[in-house]
Amino acid sequence: MEAWEDLRQKFHEDAFPRYLGVELLEVAPGYARVAMTLTDNMLNFHGIGHGGAIFTLADTALGLASNSRGEKSVALTVTINYLASALAGQRLVATAREHHATRRTGIYDVTIEEEGSGKVIAIARGTSFRPQV
Repeated sequence: MEAWEDLRQKFHEDAFPRYLGVELLEVAPGYARVAMTLTDNMLNFHGIGHGGAIFTLADTALGLASNSRGEKSVALTVTINYLASALAGQRLVATAREHHATRRTGIYDVTIEEEGSGKVIAIARGTSFRPQV
């Protein structure tokens, strides 16, 4: 099975993002874009997008980008800064870009935006690790 097909298959088998309705839009070496529409059950007690739902979208993009070169990669750390509120019905797009990569680690920047307006909801940075099998 080709590396891209294998990665897409793994994404489609990943139950939690699928449960949240995360869609794979694009994947290329060191790059991934995913999207999700916030629903009422993804809101916190303030009535705005729950940080955990937004983090999952960012983490999914990071995971795809860090595994996009056909080698197994797992997150070591991820930090996120929430910059603006998101509301039910908004479609969010997370774009992950490889900032730096070595044989064993990678650093990825992720931007989460509201589709259409481009309003930045959050930014994240993650470090991945490629275990030697």
